Amino acid sequence: MSDIYIPGVNSRFNTQQTIDDLMKLERVPRDRAADNVTKLQAQKTYWQDVGSRMSTLRDNARALFSYQNPFNDRIVNSSDDSVLTGTAVREAVEQERSFVIKQTAKADRFLSNPLDENYKVDAGTYTFTVGKTVVSFSFRGGNLREFTDAINRRGQDKLQASVVAVKPGTLSLLLESRVTGADNRLILSDAAESLGMAVGMTEPSYDSRVNIDGTYTANAGQKAAIQLPNINADPNLILKFDTSTVVRPSDNWVVPQPPAGPSIPSPGSVSYGGIVIENEPSAVTMPPWNPPEPPKRVDNMSVLSLSFSDGTSIQMPPIIDSTNPSSYQFKLSDLPPGKTLVSINIANNNTNRDVSLRNVQIFDPQSTGGSRPLNAVSTAQNAVVLMDGIEIERATNNIDDLIPGLTLNLKAPSDRPVNIQVEPDRDGIKNSIITFVANYNKLMAEINILTRTDPKVIDELTYLTKDESDEYKNRLGAFQADTTLNQFRGLMQRTVTSPYPTSMDRDLALLSQIGIGADVGRAGASTGYDASRLRGYLEIDEKALDNAIATKTDAVRELFGSDTNGDMLVDNGIAFNLDAMTRPYVETGGLITLKTGTVDSRISQEQTRIANMDTQLTAKEAQLKTQYAQMESAYNRMESMTQSLNNFSQQNSNNGR
Repeated sequence: MSDIYIPGVNSRFNTQQTIDDLMKLERVPRDRAADNVTKLQAQKTYWQDVGSRMSTLRDNARALFSYQNPFNDRIVNSSDDSVLTGTAVREAVEQERSFVIKQTAKADRFLSNPLDENYKVDAGTYTFTVGKTVVSFSFRGGNLREFTDAINRRGQDKLQASVVAVKPGTLSLLLESRVTGADNRLILSDAAESLGMAVGMTEPSYDSRVNIDGTYTANAGQKAAIQLPNINADPNLILKFDTSTVVRPSDNWVVPQPPAGPSIPSPGSVSYGGIVIENEPSAVTMPPWNPPEPPKRVDNMSVLSLSFSDGTSIQMPPIIDSTNPSSYQFKLSDLPPGKTLVSINIANNNTNRDVSLRNVQIFDPQSTGGSRPLNAVSTAQNAVVLMDGIEIERATNNIDDLIPGLTLNLKAPSDRPVNIQVEPDRDGIKNSIITFVANYNKLMAEINILTRTDPKVIDELTYLTKDESDEYKNRLGAFQADTTLNQFRGLMQRTVTSPYPTSMDRDLALLSQIGIGADVGRAGASTGYDASRLRGYLEIDEKALDNAIATKTDAVRELFGSDTNGDMLVDNGIAFNLDAMTRPYVETGGLITLKTGTVDSRISQEQTRIANMDTQLTAKEAQLKTQYAQMESAYNRMESMTQSLNNFSQQNSNNGR
């Protein structure tokens, strides 16, 4: 029985393989077009990467001469960051100042005695005053946590409350003013005052303030005393006053003239017969005149003392020279116990200095109206700072109105001077320049790889990973014949090696003079020929760069961008010129866009060709399948007829027997 042919299922002559072989030959032009699309897509990626690196370099260049350039940034260095720090804006002037932090600003913080954790706060109207802000609300009664929640909902940024488990099974109520400064005292009123006394937070107080008006002056060589009402050394009291001085010039001393000598009476005369004979005048010989020496200048700032009722006294710390009033505070708890203070004394033994004292006050700083805290965690006070000997007082620890452009952040009091220095952000300048050089070299490496076929240009880049190195090998020489990148590379090299004279330092004009160049890393060494040195890469001598930034900051700034015509706009410099030369390549519609657009057009054309060839190949394959199917069908019919004839012939032979 003959085989049965079923199209698409089996083939007597391996028709499908024959068709596949024929179609493989037919697809050669189509495969070549697809490979070309892949290459074009890779080229587009290469152009996009070059454009991205150009844009990055341009951004780095602009950052070195634009308004936000790092040369105008300022940093603040403190000799003791634990005491004083600072921040400065770009407009701050370079300067150095000395500060003594006598005290930092604080806010009132009151703590109650330990209370039972189930302590109930009575209902009532609770009023709290912080400076000029009044927080008042009605509380319906509840436990401590409910009470603190009620305060915090209404306290906003002025008042805060919390509970602290000082001892197991107990809670203490903590009230905190959130505003520092002596004028922002925390005062409890209405039910809050009663609660404060009930929980051991406050106690009744009486106003013990003493104010002595007037100014007391002791001129050079004089004394003065300020009488006080008898005041015992109460540990809660503070003595406060202001002092000022006037220093007189030393040339006010007048040299005394020599004495005139004794007065000698007239010697008289004798008269006889109308003749008068005058006696010879008496003569007195004066000793030689030696003018006295000018008085020795005395400068002594320890001119204040305190006197007590028992006749004893103690010397107070030295004051400072200042025509403006300087404030001083002393805790009476520091005085000897059992003493009664009766006066403040000025003993001015200076020869050229007048000393004045005014605004004498004795007060309890913790007293807030009719009560005072029993467990004050901190007491509201102003920050007191000496700047170059001038005393400044502020309600906050962040002082931004003392020096233009500078904000001081007070951390802790200290008797030792702390120096604050405002200077350029040299680390920021250095990092910006290093980033600029790094991206310059990356762009140069990209261009070298795309325009050259020597594998050494990749091997020289020791910082590449293996995957990056393999990727760059695929790009090697991809744009070897392209003049655009070769011209750009030449422009880059000329830009960074050209001189740019600076007005701040006539001797500084080249990038290599600040430690950046093609061969600065081997200065003074005999290196011979090195092809990698000719590929346009820049090196950095960090020591030379650090020295240039430290000593010639303004000149380095001009090297990257300067105004040569006085119109307040940068018009020259390495960074300025790199920005200008890069702009036509990376701007919208620029050369990189044109390159990628051309590649896109070619890709589109090739894809159209591929689509047309795919249609033709599909039709060709269908035609071959039809033809081979017809051939096999005809062959099967012929085979069937042959078999029929053979059967007929065999039958006739059998009948003839």
